Amino acid sequence: GMLFCQKVQIWIPYASPQTLHQREVVVRTFSGQNWSDLSTRVKQKRKSKKHVAHCSVLHFSWFLVVSRLVQNECKVPTEGTLLFSSVDPNIKVIFPPGVTEETRNVKLQVLPISAEELEEITADSGCRAGPLLCLSQDSLVDFLRPVRIQLPLPRGVTGLNLDQSRLHLLRGDLEGKTWDDITTQVVLEFTHLYAVFEVTHFSWYWLWYTTKTYIGGIAKKVYERLRMYQVNFIALQRKKDPEQVLLQCVPKHKVDPVLKKLQDRYRGPEPSDMVEMFEGEQFFAAFERGISIDMDRPDCVDGRLSFIFYSHLKNMKEIYVTSPVDRKGQAVKGQVSFYRGAVPDSIPEDASRRRKGPDSLWLATLPIKLPRLKPRWGENAGPPNGFSFPPLNLGNAETGYLTQTNLLSIARRVGADWQNIGLNLGLTYQQIERIGYNNREDLDKQILDMLFSWAQQNSEDPDCVSKLITAMKESGRQDIADEVETIIELGQQKYRESIRRVGLEQESSTADSA
Repeated sequence: GMLFCQKVQIWIPYASPQTLHQREVVVRTFSGQNWSDLSTRVKQKRKSKKHVAHCSVLHFSWFLVVSRLVQNECKVPTEGTLLFSSVDPNIKVIFPPGVTEETRNVKLQVLPISAEELEEITADSGCRAGPLLCLSQDSLVDFLRPVRIQLPLPRGVTGLNLDQSRLHLLRGDLEGKTWDDITTQVVLEFTHLYAVFEVTHFSWYWLWYTTKTYIGGIAKKVYERLRMYQVNFIALQRKKDPEQVLLQCVPKHKVDPVLKKLQDRYRGPEPSDMVEMFEGEQFFAAFERGISIDMDRPDCVDGRLSFIFYSHLKNMKEIYVTSPVDRKGQAVKGQVSFYRGAVPDSIPEDASRRRKGPDSLWLATLPIKLPRLKPRWGENAGPPNGFSFPPLNLGNAETGYLTQTNLLSIARRVGADWQNIGLNLGLTYQQIERIGYNNREDLDKQILDMLFSWAQQNSEDPDCVSKLITAMKESGRQDIADEVETIIELGQQKYRESIRRVGLEQESSTADSA
């Protein structure tokens, strides 16, 4: 409850929403019983390219970064003022003198609606609508004098071709659950480009141009669909490591670009059929038929992976899966199913109730296959079939040797990063490419070929062991570097003991002769 003497600067990183210009990023904080937005500056760091949101506060609480419609606000004094939308400057609100006794804060938000989007939802090319306008204030008292609101006419409509009988002004409550036609309740004035009307309290306003008579129901349907997205689910497995699975929920217009970006590293079934999801809706991914998640995660609830769908984020998670089935003899053909979770509180109840039937929570199912395990070489076994190398002793007796058995042990710890390790060891890019091609579809043989090719090339180099340790560290494999150093230390210790033992034997032989 105590305040700081000076403002504290808070910087919070966030994933860039990559949205259109009508959205903005702000820091939101919890105070008392409500969430409120703070004055926020956003910045992209030059080196890391990370986005951060910055705000200044005098107290501590909960803080989070949100993406919202651009909000224009101003203080309305007794003398009146003018408020424009920065998203659409054609939208303005005029407050006349004497509109209020005490200064009050007003806010304006605009959501443009494209003609293509409207036609897709309504299936009516004759329906047109202007941008959605939301007006709010911090006072519960109506304005003392009417406030004038200017809205642009719907696209394609001008004062020259305007049919006033087809123009409807709708008002919605702050949650958009109902839309009432108030065309006959207000005085509408028209110019060549604009419609102007007056109100004494704020709400949502929407200008429509259509031949339909009951426009409120159509607007409600469109508003609900604007908050819903048509999405597809994808489930892909890494080519080099099939137990690593990528799950993602993608808006339908992004599916092809996303798959094209991932096709070099992943493979999997075709995307799921299209389903509809609300912005902010929860859904789960459950692995079934012999496949389960191979880790403890805070977002894993009762064996199911939890997601929250946001259209401007990736909605992607990568996990490792496993199976209790013995995969030495057969592959495991399982699946991953997606199920609905909690719906955002602000969603109209009748929109949620439309999901009927016992499978109303089920969204989609995609196949997942874990291949049969290939037998790996054992701790004391030689290399796999097809590999026959001459005995190797890297290093020297004084500094310690690395033998063929040691290299096999090291190879077991190398994974899909073998190419990076090979390049750091000094192999050429062409050698790496050839090794990968000659042993395609067999990661174990690729690793062995890389390690033993390097070993044969450097068997006469007295510093080859130290170069191996350095290469592992440069490749981010400190664990392997530590293992090599342990092997070398053990070899050096044995060498010193043998020298000492030989020295003792020589002294004993001299004493016997005496």
